[in-house]
Amino acid sequence: MLIYKIFRRSEWDAFRAAGRTDGAPVDLADGFIHFSTAAQVVETAARHFARESDLVLVAVEADILGPALKWEPSRGGALFPHLFRALDIDDVVWDRSLPLGATGHIFPEGLV
Repeated sequence: MLIYKIFRRSEWDAFRAAGRTDGAPVDLADGFIHFSTAAQVVETAARHFARESDLVLVAVEADILGPALKWEPSRGGALFPHLFRALDIDDVVWDRSLPLGATGHIFPEGLV
């Protein structure tokens, strides 16, 4: 199952250059890297990145993350994937630009 992380372009560029990341400032503050499922990622984008346009959507295969990936309750009790280790660039299956359109973010076809 693929899970998704939204990065600001500068965060993504730093991640690619370093080959690993401990996440965005919110991840560092919370002590884990926040991910969303396909069913959750649109709401995540709207809630946390509403007016941001230069974003990158990253897909990661949940099964390869091992026991460092935990499913924990968040918004209204929904289980969200949280990664309790650094994310390596080799963990990334694909990345796509996530532009902001007139009615919200424009996700890759077939994702939502």
